[in-house]
Amino acid sequence: MKLRLRFTGRFTVMALISGVMLSVSLITRLGLLWYEGNAANYSISSLADILAVGLIYDLATLVWLLLPFSLIAFLVPSGPAGRTVNGVITSTVFAVFIVALVFQMVCEAIFWNEFSSRFNFIAVDYLLFTREVLGNIKQSYPVGQLLAGVGMVSVVIFALMVRPVWRAAISAAPTMRIRFLYFICLSVVLPALVFFGLGESLHRQMNPSARELASNGTYSLFRAFRNNELSYKENYRLLGDPEVQNVLSEELLEAHEGYRPLNEADDVMSRHISTGGRQLNKNVVLVSIESLGSDYVDAFGGARGLTPNLDQLAAESLIFTNLYATGLRTVRGLEAISLSVPPTPGRAVPIRVNNKGLPTLGMVFRQHGYDSLYLYGGYSLFDNMKDFFSGNGYVVIDRSAIASSDITHETIWGVADEDLYNLALRELDARAKLGRKFFAHIMTTSNHRPYTYPAGRVSIPSHSGRNGAVQYTDWAIGEFMRKARKRPWFQNTVFVFVADHTSHGRGRIDLPPENYRIPLLIYSPGFIDHRTVDDVASQIDIAPTLLALLNMGYDSHFYGQNILQEAQYHPRAFMANYLTVGYMEHGMIVELGPRKYVRVVDAASGHEITQTDPGAAQLIMEAVSYYQSAAAYIRRGAGSG
Repeated sequence: MKLRLRFTGRFTVMALISGVMLSVSLITRLGLLWYEGNAANYSISSLADILAVGLIYDLATLVWLLLPFSLIAFLVPSGPAGRTVNGVITSTVFAVFIVALVFQMVCEAIFWNEFSSRFNFIAVDYLLFTREVLGNIKQSYPVGQLLAGVGMVSVVIFALMVRPVWRAAISAAPTMRIRFLYFICLSVVLPALVFFGLGESLHRQMNPSARELASNGTYSLFRAFRNNELSYKENYRLLGDPEVQNVLSEELLEAHEGYRPLNEADDVMSRHISTGGRQLNKNVVLVSIESLGSDYVDAFGGARGLTPNLDQLAAESLIFTNLYATGLRTVRGLEAISLSVPPTPGRAVPIRVNNKGLPTLGMVFRQHGYDSLYLYGGYSLFDNMKDFFSGNGYVVIDRSAIASSDITHETIWGVADEDLYNLALRELDARAKLGRKFFAHIMTTSNHRPYTYPAGRVSIPSHSGRNGAVQYTDWAIGEFMRKARKRPWFQNTVFVFVADHTSHGRGRIDLPPENYRIPLLIYSPGFIDHRTVDDVASQIDIAPTLLALLNMGYDSHFYGQNILQEAQYHPRAFMANYLTVGYMEHGMIVELGPRKYVRVVDAASGHEITQTDPGAAQLIMEAVSYYQSAAAYIRRGAGSG
């Protein structure tokens, strides 16, 4: 008997469900295309690529979404009773499917509004911290109206489709043999082909905006789950270990005359840092500011009038105008500042399971007799901050240490910055009174959606958008410094202000440097004179630079360098957007991605540079050496990489 496998009988349901899913995906894609408003995506060729590649990823997603319907059609027996049972079960699952599909469409719109991206690793991490994420959505969006809209649209789609779905579900069932063949094809063969055969090469050459539009949210989410602990060794370009050590040794020797490696043959970055001068036992207050790109700070070439307090501090500080964040999330900034390591693929180190016992900036200060503190305005369980910092030399103090009566305002992310600074002043006063030196890392939260803050502080009303939040963030810094100047410990303290990341995501290329440029200023009247440093540097360079200013010797495994000395030899920056990690030097950016992907682009124009170019070839070797070494180091110390 000749078997013809096509959607007939009860399996016609598959065609109907496919039509609904593909239609909703197309509407979502076109809606995001319109919202993005990128003229480069409106050409006929670009539209054709977005829709064609998008259809492929939609079909790949559809393969997985059909699994429950395939299982029902296979298991429910034939016969009059079986047809009715199949109709009831299929219609019920179809109703749930419709609600989930429409709900996901709304979630994708919200996520795109936040990150200009389909679901990715951020969505995966946020699923672990539902309190903050759901609270942020509730405070930032009209949730009731959105849910009502989901319900209304779901009812309309279900009403239009329930009859044909019911008729198909109660129609004659093929024989068990035919149903089994359908099931094997739909539930085993096609998923296997998608899982093993579909990669990222289809839209690798698209611009970042088109690539995201051509993706599918569900597919991207499960891909992020799958790659959340991505092994560098198995997925990225490699060099031989001796070659890596030679490249890094040459880098260190060229940039640092005093380079002296420790006795660790497999660990070239382990070295002793000696200053030759008298150690300066000054207190240090390091403030990492939520989402403050240089484009919002006048003193760094950004918007005018939003940051008068930071601008005034910058006029009296050592400022770095070409410093780049390593990532696009707070946890990446915390990783870079505390560990001084490049952003290895997958999760940032603080979120990884084995993240303790690592050399950190706080640990170096602690070894020199300081109290190392991490102060956070929210609850430090978020992003695993408490576990990471408390396990690596810091005392963690968070929102729970503030009495309700001392809270002026709070969002789901944390208390207003002014309340956090008051907490910090209280803790620093207590330690200074006991004669203790302190290093305090303060992480703010106010410059984050929903952009609310106490009334009457700044000219822009609360909940009006990011400009108001930036203005309030700056106001709070001004108040903090006004109060700090009255403390007896002020004259012996170095203040560092730096952003954790910018407020921008995707750009013209995978790693657009303008989306990573952040302000850094170091302020200490009578100790540090005003000076502008324009050398390209990385967030991972903050720790070595700060320790050098204090003439503090230490055994180091930091990948960062002293910007004031070594950046003149190697003005470079590290940056990542999760799967793609990058290395920028001499106006070029090396992009390293999964499946050994390597590309070199001009940082200004975004045009690709041939890898046979001598400068590009050398840069590739340096990039691979740094990331391969850092991934191996993190794997040894943090249990993955």
